[in-house]
Formats: sequence, structure tokens, C-alpha cells
Amino acid sequence: MLYAIVGEDHPGSLTARMEARPAHVERLKALQEEGRLIMAGPFPAIDSADPGPAGFSGSLIVAEFPSLDVAKAWADADPYVAAGVYAGVTVKPFKKVLPA
Repeated sequence: MLYAIVGEDHPGSLTARMEARPAHVERLKALQEEGRLIMAGPFPAIDSADPGPAGFSGSLIVAEFPSLDVAKAWADADPYVAAGVYAGVTVKPFKKVLPA
């Protein structure tokens, strides 16, 4: 099943985010190589593709996991969690409708 993982950044966590980003991206690449990643990316803190020093307000990952518990465990092990980037993480089942 698919799950949506939404991480909400702590204000002022851009430096920690950038330091933890390589490890975060490696985990996403592993999901992609396994054919389980649907999409992933950050939420710019301002209305701009490149928010510069304004940074990001969080991230969205949609990926396939065998269960909600496994998806939550995967999210809890994210380098952004360990680095203190995320103030909170929500994991919910997701049903993709479009594009088909």
C-alpha cells in the first residue's frame, strides 16, 4: 500500500536540513531503486522554486510500504528526524487516483 509521509520542519532548521540532506536523499534513492517511491520533495517556505535563505517548511514523501507500522518506522529513522530538522512527522495511508 502507499503511504504519505509529511515532515514539518522546525523554524530555522535550514542548516541542519542541508547537512542531513545527502543521507536523506540516499534513503529516497534506495526506495526509488526498489520501485517503491512515487514522489518526494520539500515544501519551499516561500512561493519560489528556490527559496534561498527562507528555506523549507517540510517535506512530502509518497512511497509503498508493506504496512503503516513499517512506513512509520521508516519515517522515524529519517536523517532529518535524527538531525532535529522535523518538528513532527505524520504518516497516513494514501490512495493514488490520478494520474492513472
